[in-house]
Amino acid sequence: MEKLKIGIIGCGGIANAKHMPALAKVPQCEMVAFCDLVVDRAEAAAKKFGTPDAKVYTDYKELLADKSIDVVHVLTPNIDHSYITVDALEAGKHVMCEKPMAINSVEAKKMLDAAKRTGKKLTIGYQNRQRNDAMLVKEMCDNGELGDIYYARATALRRRGVPTWGVFIEEEKQGGGPLIDIGTHALDLTLWCMNNYKPKYCVGQTFHKLNDQKNTGNPGGDWNSEKFTTEDSAFGFIVMENGAVINLESSWAINLLDTREAITTLAGTKAGADMLDGVRINGVMHGKQYVTKPDLNVRGIPLYEGSGAPTAGDMEAYRWINSIINDTEPFVLPEQAYCVTRILEGIYTSAKTGKPYYFED
Repeated sequence: MEKLKIGIIGCGGIANAKHMPALAKVPQCEMVAFCDLVVDRAEAAAKKFGTPDAKVYTDYKELLADKSIDVVHVLTPNIDHSYITVDALEAGKHVMCEKPMAINSVEAKKMLDAAKRTGKKLTIGYQNRQRNDAMLVKEMCDNGELGDIYYARATALRRRGVPTWGVFIEEEKQGGGPLIDIGTHALDLTLWCMNNYKPKYCVGQTFHKLNDQKNTGNPGGDWNSEKFTTEDSAFGFIVMENGAVINLESSWAINLLDTREAITTLAGTKAGADMLDGVRINGVMHGKQYVTKPDLNVRGIPLYEGSGAPTAGDMEAYRWINSIINDTEPFVLPEQAYCVTRILEGIYTSAKTGKPYYFED
């Protein structure tokens, strides 16, 4: 079978750290085009990951004009996600867009509508669903082993982990800071495990407490306080239509020791589950409290010869490409990602207005 031809739009950090290395391991596809505003980045990506005749662009519309390209990965700053994705879908390409879906719900809805209008597949890069711990907890939830899940905690807390490269700390280009960057992963994971995508209202607060500090101890180097316009931490409380609640906490910089990233904690009527030390399941059996910790270290069968145990990013690429080949639904549905964006927007809005934000269909 002829391989799917992929075009990469945005050849920066996330492209090099996750998408391109993972796609290179999937035998059913090949990367034939690379686009970046910095031509050197596109050329370097083409040399390392592309086919011998891979093309390089600085204008994404020129890449989209190539009718031989089947799939596009949109790996740009957040502000560019929506319009590039819509243009790619309209050009007849299937699209993987890196998280978050968009900077707000209006832009995300444009993407969702374009996918429905064109009949092309759209997915969002929430690779944390693909982790062994997440897959196990999700299976337990789907099997009803936790019962009715009525409380959850979505956690993405870094003590010091401000991304000082690119435009991460610039609100105008990213739409927000840690909440939209890493909090989005924790929220997606939580909603997915609960299989609950019907928010009723939320309240939230954002903080700019450490933005202007010097000698920060940040592993990536001190941040530029003049450019650091996003929040340094954000917290939200979400009430779902069925009465369940989610406590969402996120930070790039906060004076806490108990910091963890992209995990969920779930409390149900039959049992609870968390990701604080692998996966821990707690409940009561024969009148006695118990805690069970499944072994997640059993090595799986490699997807392809010589690949070793696949990473979450590998599994994301593998399942995405195969959803196109087999014409099945993507592992991450755009409707689910749209709900995540709506909730993030609600928390930001609540923080600005000082009032609860109510969701309207």
